Amino acid sequence: MDRPIRVLVAKPGLDGHDRGAKVIARALRDAGMEVIYTGLRQTPEQIVNAAIQEDVDCISMSILSGAHNTLLPKVAELLKAEKVEDILVIGGGVIPDEDIPFLKEKGIAEIFTPGTPTTVTIDYIKENLKRDK
Repeated sequence: MDRPIRVLVAKPGLDGHDRGAKVIARALRDAGMEVIYTGLRQTPEQIVNAAIQEDVDCISMSILSGAHNTLLPKVAELLKAEKVEDILVIGGGVIPDEDIPFLKEKGIAEIFTPGTPTTVTIDYIKENLKRDK
């Protein structure tokens, strides 16, 4: 691989709690990835703009607010509208199992719920990147 994997860690919506996002960001960094953390309360538009500007390989969104069925698909939609289809989009947080098939149908590659070991997320990103390794 010619450069480290670049991951945008984002907190869409009105969540005021980012401990999980920071844990993931640290774990990804420790695994040798470059991490850009956008901070709290990001709109889908801000997340997509940052992902394009930073030329990331993956967007990892953490959501606890219950707005996952709206906000996560909106990010995938905006990427498609911008003709950016080589970014892996994943999500995590408090997301009911019954909502996961809908999110995957809408373009979210994988959902990681609380308690998922960070190594599982790291391996998933490495194995599912959409760019040439």
